[in-house]
Amino acid sequence: MKDLSENIHQLCQMLSSCRLCPRNCGVDRTAGQLGQCGIGARPVVSSAMAHFGEEQVLVGYGGSGTIFFCGCNLHCVYCQNYDISQNASGKTSSPEELAQFARQLVEAGCENINFVSPTHVAHAVAEAIILIRRAGITVPTVYNCGGYESVEVLQLLEGLVDIYMPDFKYADAGTGLKYSGVKDYPAFAQSALEEMHRQVGTLQLNDNRIAIRGVLVRHLVLPNDIANSRKVIEMVAHSAPGCTINIMRQYRPAYRAGEFEELLAYPSLQTIDELRLYAGELGLKREGVES
Repeated sequence: MKDLSENIHQLCQMLSSCRLCPRNCGVDRTAGQLGQCGIGARPVVSSAMAHFGEEQVLVGYGGSGTIFFCGCNLHCVYCQNYDISQNASGKTSSPEELAQFARQLVEAGCENINFVSPTHVAHAVAEAIILIRRAGITVPTVYNCGGYESVEVLQLLEGLVDIYMPDFKYADAGTGLKYSGVKDYPAFAQSALEEMHRQVGTLQLNDNRIAIRGVLVRHLVLPNDIANSRKVIEMVAHSAPGCTINIMRQYRPAYRAGEFEELLAYPSLQTIDELRLYAGELGLKREGVES
């Protein structure tokens, strides 16, 4: 692995006037101030476990080695993991401890190290990956994020992340503001996806059909076509031609969804099927990622 110590230094410098994500809160997290993510300078880990509920190309035989971080740079009103994303109750951890979690997961047989909601702690994730590689751990690293990413930060992660797994939530900026609290979600999600695709390309599988490198996009279908899903699929196909996409049918009203009448419905199976067919028509791949 090439020397990426300068990358780590630059990421850590971003904490003092935080711009690790497009919110650019500007708070000094090194002094204990909290931005929109609700987390200080050190990551807070909710859990580290072998997860068998991820996409099959990540789960394989041993499960995906997930490290769930507390906090999030988005505030999705329907978040199904709100107890983690909107709560800092967990174990405050150093990069060395993250690397130790990773070692334990690999020793337990996990197929990869899957950093869940890493955006606001990208500095620590990057340092942990360097420690993981120095320890001789070679399983793929997964950057499992909400899609609202800074291209500058992603560029500093180049060479560290094997698999990018972003959400692409909305096609319309107003929708992102209403339901996730950010006014410019689609533009940042699209530019981030382009950068991810530039770095790692389309999803590659090994002989056991397990993902080893590339981009895997997730899109959660919301009721009443709130996300403008066909447009989302078109944006993904334009930004990352031929990439793999999971058109997800797991939506259920959660967290604050009860405050929004339009979020209390469920998308129909027919809608899901039609969107999956449309993704295929635009050249996107779906093998091994859908239930």
